[in-house]
Order: sequence, then C-alpha cells, then structure tokens
Amino acid sequence: MRASSVEQIILETLAQKRSHLTAHLVYEQIRARLPAVNPSTVYRALERLANAGKISVSDLGTGAEVYESMSDGMHHHLVCQKCGSIMTMNHEDVENFFGLVQRSYRFQVATNHLILFGLCDQCRNI
Repeated sequence: MRASSVEQIILETLAQKRSHLTAHLVYEQIRARLPAVNPSTVYRALERLANAGKISVSDLGTGAEVYESMSDGMHHHLVCQKCGSIMTMNHEDVENFFGLVQRSYRFQVATNHLILFGLCDQCRNI
C-alpha cells in the first residue's frame, strides 16, 4: 500500500467530515476503504500531512490531539472551557495579531492554528 494513497484518503476523509478527528477516528474512518491499513501507517501519514501544512493538528483540551482539513484555508478556534463548544474564527480576524507579534517581538510565527480558551456567552451568563 502506497503512502500517497493513504494520505489522499486521509485528506478526503477530513474534508468530508469537516470536523476535528483524533488519529484513532481517522484510522477507523479510512479502514473501511483500506481494510489492510495499519494504525502506524495512518499516524505517520497524519504527521507528514501536518508537516506539509495540508492538515492542522491541535489540542482543543479534549485529551487527544485532533486533525482537521486545511482545504478551506487557515482558520482558528475559540473553545469554551465549560460546555466544550468550539467556535471558528476566520484567519483575517487574527492575521493582524500575528503581524503585531512578529514586528513587536521580532519573532517569526510558525503556527497555522490559534486556539483560545475561555467561556462562551451562554456559559458566562449562567
């Protein structure tokens, strides 16, 4: 089994699901299409895709890293620490912040996924 075919199926799976999947869930999803695939092949492919910037890997505070398609471009998240809701922010909303950090601190930002934790409006008002 070629790594490229595994990577292509991972990309298709993440694009279709349009959600955050753990490595184990990615493996479970693609095993239906590639029954002979083993978990280590999937995990290595996920790492290659993340390093290439084709998918993002994040810690959303759920106890496991999650993967997401980058096919719709860069975006970021707000995670409610009380109810667990996840809101998506457009990259344009934080692009200036990245530029400010780079200029002010003479620091090259390498992240492609900003995650901010706090309380959503609903939980704040309870």
